[in-house]
Amino acid sequence: MKIRGWLYLFLLTITIAGAGCQKELKDPDKEIKYTGPVMENKDVFTLYSDSAKLMIRMKAPVQQEFEKGDGVFPKGFYVEFLQQPGKVTSTMRANYGKQTKGSELYFAKGDVQVNNILKGEKLETEELYWDRRRRKIYTDKFVKITTPNRVVTGQGLQSDQNFDNYTIKKITGVFDIEE
Repeated sequence: MKIRGWLYLFLLTITIAGAGCQKELKDPDKEIKYTGPVMENKDVFTLYSDSAKLMIRMKAPVQQEFEKGDGVFPKGFYVEFLQQPGKVTSTMRANYGKQTKGSELYFAKGDVQVNNILKGEKLETEELYWDRRRRKIYTDKFVKITTPNRVVTGQGLQSDQNFDNYTIKKITGVFDIEE
């Protein structure tokens, strides 16, 4: 009877412990997955060179990298283009930016401005693509270009990244500035 009592007690303990350990299995495909950044850098300063010559300086208050490798600049970025060592010839700024992994294509959005310092010309638009590999900028959105003596508006633009040689796809207005 002693062994039988111990056996009943043992089986009862196993049954209670086993019942308490049961956990409902969840489908991993139905679980909420984290989609935020996997890495975040503050006060980013990046230099790009070509043949050991400094060509581009890029600054951003925040840069985030996501699981697939895309980079995002949620607080915007500022770029300086140099044609000669130490001499900034043009600049670009935007309130938001994104770089797609595996490409050198940047998307700029929100109060995008490109300034050609040498010519005194300024481009303003809401969205702009910058292809760093091809050294081109372009948009299909409304553009406003201010030169020392006129303002030109239009729809769409293509240019070199220095904003030196540009073409407006559809000009909608030309306004001379009086002195």
